[in-house]
Amino acid sequence: MQIGARMAAGAQVLEEILVRHLPAAMALSDWGRKHRFAGSGDRSAIGNLVYDALRRRHTIAARLGGQTPRALAIGAAPEAFQLTVDEVIAAANDGSPHSIGPLSDEEAAGLGRDLGDDLAAHIAGDFPEMWTASLQRTFGDRLVAEMQAFGQRAPVGLRANALKAEPAKVIKALAKFTPQPARYAPHGVILPHPGGGRRTPNVEADPAHGKGWFEVQDEGSQIVAALSGAGPRMQVLDLCAGAGGKALALGAQMGNTGQIYAYDRDAGQLRPIFERLKRAGVRNVQTIAPGDEAALLEHADRFDVVFIDAPCSGSGTWRRRPDAKWRLSPENLATRLRDQQTVLSLGRQLVKPGGRLIYVTCSILPEENIDQADWFLNGDDTFERLAFGDLWRVTIGGDPPQSADGRQDSLLLTPASHGTDGFFFAAFRRLSETERSSV
Repeated sequence: MQIGARMAAGAQVLEEILVRHLPAAMALSDWGRKHRFAGSGDRSAIGNLVYDALRRRHTIAARLGGQTPRALAIGAAPEAFQLTVDEVIAAANDGSPHSIGPLSDEEAAGLGRDLGDDLAAHIAGDFPEMWTASLQRTFGDRLVAEMQAFGQRAPVGLRANALKAEPAKVIKALAKFTPQPARYAPHGVILPHPGGGRRTPNVEADPAHGKGWFEVQDEGSQIVAALSGAGPRMQVLDLCAGAGGKALALGAQMGNTGQIYAYDRDAGQLRPIFERLKRAGVRNVQTIAPGDEAALLEHADRFDVVFIDAPCSGSGTWRRRPDAKWRLSPENLATRLRDQQTVLSLGRQLVKPGGRLIYVTCSILPEENIDQADWFLNGDDTFERLAFGDLWRVTIGGDPPQSADGRQDSLLLTPASHGTDGFFFAAFRRLSETERSSV
């Protein structure tokens, strides 16, 4: 397919997303099934164009004068295909019947338009205006810079499985993808996005993945698992285990000793964990039947670490799932806030005296993060907050980075500040009866 045809295809997919409100992945999959002549390179390039358009929807609209699927596809094309403005104009006007068609004078002028420095924060940062106050509360005067980083493509994050391979071994095995050590995570490996229309490496098809040498896991996710302090011979609960990514990291961290219980209320979410455990050689994880809270409560006051990767808005993953930021509503958020308080209330019953409760979200919204951490402690003298910096020095080592929100007690990781997805981390320790009576 020529560039002009790829732009036209991108506009068709964007029509499905913006008008029919299909998730981007579904819209792209539907387009691929209906256009089987398109090769893998074409599908990858069209996908990159669509996701780039969604990442920078507001700024593209400001340049092109509207948010029509055609305008978004045209406006995303220069960066998505690594073309100059003149090359995009020529590609659109190549005469092909499948091309997006010649650009108007207004469209051509918009491609090169300088937006200046006086844009509203939600336009410059490409996020829904309704979340301005929340995000301002998180980032302050760094709001635009932090949000602009969510408009960039994300690298592929890998965690070398310490039970089978060190990062150097993984880097050597994947040398063709120009891997590099992660910035913070001790077992992390980063594969830069190839850029342009090129596809993200399918590293899960590599023999090294089949051997269990590594797992695909964002560096931020690795960091919060390490900060939990889960170690050899401990009793650990992964309360919202999902597909098991954190449980795998914790299992390697614990050297296959102690015991990890993996629980999720959704059986479908938990199903992939069994194959992943076998491939990774993790033997200290057992699952609790999905939704069986009674079985969980049989372990009350038992765990050294209760790890809660709470259900959330997913706003920390907006650079990977940019369509999600335009779908998030106050009603969605309210549901997640209730879910978070439910799992926090459950988790507090399961930590033993002296043990830790770890609260994590992949969100950058304060309502889900620091507000929920404060809610957890409000009126309860059984837990104390732990400063993330102290945990960092013990678990990861060295001086900790600054939290993206400037706080000392909790850690917010972001693409702009740390090169990771957005993750929030807060840790609490349950006080013993003696400690409580002495306060």
